[in-house]
Amino acid sequence: MRNLTVSRMSAPARLATGIGGVVGVALLAAACSSGSSSTAAAGPASSAAASSGASASGATVITTASSAAGTFLTTSSGRAVYLWVKDTGDTSACSGACAGAWPPVTTTGTATAAGGAKASDLGTITRSDGTKQVTYDGHPLYYFAGDSGPGTATGQGSDSFGAKWWLVAPSGSDVTAAVSSFTAGGSGSGSAPSTPAATPAASSSSAGGGWS
Repeated sequence: MRNLTVSRMSAPARLATGIGGVVGVALLAAACSSGSSSTAAAGPASSAAASSGASASGATVITTASSAAGTFLTTSSGRAVYLWVKDTGDTSACSGACAGAWPPVTTTGTATAAGGAKASDLGTITRSDGTKQVTYDGHPLYYFAGDSGPGTATGQGSDSFGAKWWLVAPSGSDVTAAVSSFTAGGSGSGSAPSTPAATPAASSSSAGGGWS
């Protein structure tokens, strides 16, 4: 009789214990699955910031401008460019203080022609510091640090560093007429990009080199 009572009382207890165990297991499984899904979501988010590609071509555009003295080469930003008669062939003789006063026209891509400039006459040479200097008809090209910006050509006819500096005609010959200012893009730069050519930042501070 005593044993029968015990078995009747223990059956509901066992059932309650079984239900509680099932609920506990279900809750534990849910907690585990929610934890794994949150960590999985964090993975793709970190790999999303993997690619950053800013592809600026860095190519200098040589175009033309006009003044009373005729048509000559500039960059697409309207900066006058010069040749130096001391250069022989496509070799630059301008370095050190000379390159401070007359910074080379450089490019990090293939130089492009616009306006009246001829693509077939454009080229580059590699300077001693590894930069690529733009050439035109075999002449290394330079800026003048004394020019205040686009539309000025105050270096025209200078004989600083022992030889003349001239603007460059589209034919590749030097322009020897007097020019001090001009209208940038005056002979039409077409659809050339307006990316300014890279002028060394130090050029203005080193403009004290003896030009006349």
